[in-house]
Amino acid sequence: MVSVVGLAGLLVIVLVNSAVTALLTRFFRVRLDTSWGSMLYALLISPVVCLILLLVLSGVLGLGENLGSRAAAVALTVLLPVAVGITFDYLWMPAPEEVELPEAAQ
Repeated sequence: MVSVVGLAGLLVIVLVNSAVTALLTRFFRVRLDTSWGSMLYALLISPVVCLILLLVLSGVLGLGENLGSRAAAVALTVLLPVAVGITFDYLWMPAPEEVELPEAAQ
């Protein structure tokens, strides 16, 4: 039987992985000069980081619910947050070139 605490833990894992993916995508977009490089790094590195976070949050901290299969767990807690995080950064946040930064204090 599915518990409310297990579903809340699963939601925490999905939200943390989505936020980390959005931050990694923003970092790559700011640091890399090419348009394809940031997307490539986000698609290759973000799932690895999300998988490590999944192992820590579900294994060490015991968050989450038993989803029945490894494929369902990876799809819901790694692939979905990667897609949401990248979409959030590319579609909702302004491009790094459009953001005005304050002058550096001397």
